Amino acid sequence: MSDFIMYFNIGLRHVLDINAYDHVLFLIALVTPYVFKDWKKVFILVSLFTLGHTLALILSVYGVVYIKPVLVEFLIPITIILTALFHLFTAGKTGKNESITFEAVVTVSFGIIHGLGFSNYFKTILPGSASDKLLPLLEFAVGIEAAQIIIVLAVLIVSYIVQTFFRFSKRDWALVISAFVVGVVLPMIINSEIWNR
Repeated sequence: MSDFIMYFNIGLRHVLDINAYDHVLFLIALVTPYVFKDWKKVFILVSLFTLGHTLALILSVYGVVYIKPVLVEFLIPITIILTALFHLFTAGKTGKNESITFEAVVTVSFGIIHGLGFSNYFKTILPGSASDKLLPLLEFAVGIEAAQIIIVLAVLIVSYIVQTFFRFSKRDWALVISAFVVGVVLPMIINSEIWNR
């Protein structure tokens, strides 16, 4: 049980780390157009991220996949800005919420990319042989999922307050938050080490 708590906490802190805000920015960009009644879609998207993240960690830890860290660190803000731009340009459009295909693909992709970005650190903390690594990976994934649900709930609560008490329309809220995320992420892309190569 203590191993579960340890890896669960690592997953929880991985997402909730104030210094690693890229994950939080992605979740904000992803959830911005949704409200509480869309909880099933939101839960599916969050779980798809966890699935992609866990898959990438498994493939990396077992030596199946390796991508240079500088490329991964560049791709992370790209997935965030794509999500924010998608919601920026589709805010208020009818029929947008009927399909989550684009968001699902980007969410799984971000999970994979982010998982690859975290894999080098995770490999250093995993003990033992290959067969000993699967359970800690799954325990870590549960922590990731829990942290994401916390962030998503916080975003939905703030969204509800802003739209209910301050009378922001759903469209305006999506525009403002998506533009904010683009503004925060753009310098991450511009200042990426990939341009120095």
